[in-house]
Amino acid sequence: MSKSRTKISDTAFERVATGLVEALERGTEAWPLPSPPMSDPDFPPIAPTSPHTLFEEGLGILSIDRGMFDRHLNTVVDLIVPHRMNLSDDPFEVHQKWLSRRMDEVAHRLLFLIATDWLAQAFDPHAPNTDRWWLSIALVNGLATVPYGQPVHQGYHLVESIALAERPGTWHTQPDAGPQHMDWNPHAVVPRMSTAVIAHEQGVEAARWLLERLENGPLDRRLLLMEWVRLLLERKGLIDPLGLKEILMRRALDSEGEVANKVTLCLAKSIEADRDFGYQLAQRLHGREETLVQRAMADVLTRLFRRLGWDALPFLDDMLASPDEGVLAAASATVGDVKYLDKDQWADRLKQLVDHPLPIVRRNLVPNLREYIDYDPADERGILIALWRDGDEVVRTRLRELLLRMEEVASDHFARQVKALHDLEADLEPLWHPLEIRRAGRAEAWKTWLAGDGDQPTSSARSVHQSTMEAPRELPNLDDALNTLDED
Repeated sequence: MSKSRTKISDTAFERVATGLVEALERGTEAWPLPSPPMSDPDFPPIAPTSPHTLFEEGLGILSIDRGMFDRHLNTVVDLIVPHRMNLSDDPFEVHQKWLSRRMDEVAHRLLFLIATDWLAQAFDPHAPNTDRWWLSIALVNGLATVPYGQPVHQGYHLVESIALAERPGTWHTQPDAGPQHMDWNPHAVVPRMSTAVIAHEQGVEAARWLLERLENGPLDRRLLLMEWVRLLLERKGLIDPLGLKEILMRRALDSEGEVANKVTLCLAKSIEADRDFGYQLAQRLHGREETLVQRAMADVLTRLFRRLGWDALPFLDDMLASPDEGVLAAASATVGDVKYLDKDQWADRLKQLVDHPLPIVRRNLVPNLREYIDYDPADERGILIALWRDGDEVVRTRLRELLLRMEEVASDHFARQVKALHDLEADLEPLWHPLEIRRAGRAEAWKTWLAGDGDQPTSSARSVHQSTMEAPRELPNLDDALNTLDED
């Protein structure tokens, strides 16, 4: 072993030993610890008598099993060092200073790997180690301190393993080997495993104990809890056993708006799991007055429309009456979802927002204009006229594109729009200039008609062929088809 490797290993070991004791102290504040989900009938589990006993046992195992520590250290170093070196280089030598400056991160990752290793031994189906269980559950509880990084991603997998009483990395939904894998055998006949997630009774009790510790903890612990719940909602078989619905309903009333904001990210999966429960959760969140929560609800409004349908419409109406600019911006961008429920109500809400004093709200109507023209080419509500007179360049640019296309394929509807704008003395020069470039002489023909000195121009565009999904009796002449393509 090189000097640099020995130096980094010794430094990391000291940091890990210190962090282990600190994590176990935090993890054993709630005493006693839950019973192990698995045990050998011939060797009944003996619970530790005090937290101090657990500290000594953890340090003793860490000191004795130095090979396990060095193996995990190699894994961590390979993961975090920059890969800008030759394959034959030793990362401990090349990046010694770089690793020394990031020793806290190295130690933090090592503690999670040690917790994973101990939990795997506790869930060994042939010889479950109950001593490792007490250490692992306390260590996981002590490491779950912040709502980002390893506590979110690796901590979630450990909680899921506890609820299933399975070793970490053993998943029910693990895919079969495919042609992209090294162990794929195209001629093998492998029985497909069941994809059902089966909760373990004792494991669920331990996982609920851990979730309760986070829920009753400080703000960062509650935020981490919501990250875990959001991921656990993907496992429908664990929603009811772990009491995730009750946790979400309680955290929707959390004293901190930041926690309720995280609950909004769970709404879509909650509605998919139980529509009635998800609707009640959405109502509870919608009733909160914090701007942060209101904006989060506006951001997920599209997902609510897809899952709740008509029940999401009152949420939209309330948000459109909000005084907050962020809520109005997000809600007005969601107005287009109303068309999947009722086209008339959708068009009526567009009409209501046309004269809104906030420019971002009027600009958010632009993506709806194409479908609105298809739905109401005559523009009975006067939405196009009002938006053109608004003068906003973003809105006018999109309207100009639509009006140019309307002039080409539906001259009667275009004549009505342009006549109304002309009567209101609106500025039409931004429309005439691109029309003249696109089709020479066309703008002058419309100006002449508006002045009352000529006939209304008519559409010259060919009708679009509509396929009947059946083979025609006669095929068109090849020369005619080529001429059509040349014209296009």
